[in-house]
Amino acid sequence: MEYIQVAAGLTVLVLAGDAMVRGAVSAAVKLDIPAVVIGATVIAVGTSAPELVVGIDSVLGGYPTLALGNVVGSNVANILLAVGLPAMVIPVICSAPGVLRTNVVMLLATGVFLLAGVAGSFSWPTGTLFLALLVGYILDSIRSAKSAPTAAAENSDEIADAAQLGTLATAVFLLGGLVGVIFGADWLVDGAVVIARNVGVSEAIIGLTLVALGTSLPELATGLIAAFRGHGDVAVGNVIGSNVFNLLGIVGACALVGKIPIPEVFWRFDLWVMAGASLAMLPFCLAGKPIGRVSGAVFVIGYCSYIWIVTQDVF
Repeated sequence: MEYIQVAAGLTVLVLAGDAMVRGAVSAAVKLDIPAVVIGATVIAVGTSAPELVVGIDSVLGGYPTLALGNVVGSNVANILLAVGLPAMVIPVICSAPGVLRTNVVMLLATGVFLLAGVAGSFSWPTGTLFLALLVGYILDSIRSAKSAPTAAAENSDEIADAAQLGTLATAVFLLGGLVGVIFGADWLVDGAVVIARNVGVSEAIIGLTLVALGTSLPELATGLIAAFRGHGDVAVGNVIGSNVFNLLGIVGACALVGKIPIPEVFWRFDLWVMAGASLAMLPFCLAGKPIGRVSGAVFVIGYCSYIWIVTQDVF
């Protein structure tokens, strides 16, 4: 039953998260909020809602390492899988406006995350700092988008589709999506904890693998759809933005509701894999060269290898 519960939780999370984003974007359009602001805030925050609710639910439920594993594992999956798979379909462009800048922001956020983690845990002062940095990042993203309107083009179709919703449909999508995300996250976390105990592994490993992969499905789906439509560059912007929100927003919010200890095992392997995955995109961004099929295959093989090592419980 716990496997059915996890599958149901993941399904509800993905569907409800998409519904909530559509409702939030539609509401923003009806309130005459500029498209660049919607792209830099509403869509970016909305797509991270599943990870956020899963994280908070885990911390409040007494499983903080599951929340940490979810963030670290999601960031690894976002780059190696959500960029690697689309790159195997069509070259992923890394020379689009703002991609290098956002990649640098992701690397800085990763560095701040690692430095703060030296203390051994994340608590409310760290969470406050992370959220303050996130607000600064959002405000700077809005400023940059206004000065370079093409930077928001990747969200134009999503905004246009959401704008077609009526007032009642907007309310249903927004509220129904919110409720669905909450219940889906609760089912996912409860089922994942039971599976971890039955299999005899820690909640951290379940968070790094099963939960992380599940909450990364929206980014993966978005990247693959964009690739099949010939817009491989969308995968990069979506992934980088999501990783920044994961590190600063999700860990920041979770640290406000409870202390998040960092197990020693994370320092031996997982945190460095996350940092390495973040660095893997930098050469492509600096050179302005696309991530092609061979590089994409290397990314995917790297992710599969990471999952194999983690599930072997070697470390």
